[in-house]
Amino acid sequence: MGSTRRRWRSRELAETMELIGAEVERAWSRVCAAWGAEPGSPEELDLARLVAEGPDQFEWRVVDAALDRLTCDDCGESLGSGERGCVPCDLADGFRYAAREVDRPGVPPGNEHAVRVAWSVASRPHRVQPRAVCGMELGLHLLHAGGLPTREQAHGYRHMIDQLTGAEVERVASLEELEALTARYRD
Repeated sequence: MGSTRRRWRSRELAETMELIGAEVERAWSRVCAAWGAEPGSPEELDLARLVAEGPDQFEWRVVDAALDRLTCDDCGESLGSGERGCVPCDLADGFRYAAREVDRPGVPPGNEHAVRVAWSVASRPHRVQPRAVCGMELGLHLLHAGGLPTREQAHGYRHMIDQLTGAEVERVASLEELEALTARYRD
């Protein structure tokens, strides 16, 4: 739901956001079917409230879908998606991380957490610093494909992103381009 709000920095990111968005919607559809809640019905909203009140009882994709279906009483955005400083959104965004994370088959331990965090940041970039958004967006397609950078690689990417100008942070479209842009500092 929230992933269709903006232009993506790369084709890979756009495709990955679409794929994860579809996963989120399938997870929500399965939970709705299991609970007998028809899409668009009052029961669906009740289920979304139930999920939001007990995120630790549900898988993260279900929690994200539930929050997207609820509206913040203070700011009017999807719950957990409003600007920083909106208390209900800040709380819901924090509670989203109580949801269950189960690594998919064939991926390294911790991959699902990395996918979840990168998806959350890319879906709600206005809630995070631009340099963090850049890093999450550049790596999301690799994470979703089952990769997981080592701690050293992640720190290296972070170091490179910190060397970029604000304009470069906004426009860099790949890890390869990131490396090329920051080569000037290694020479």
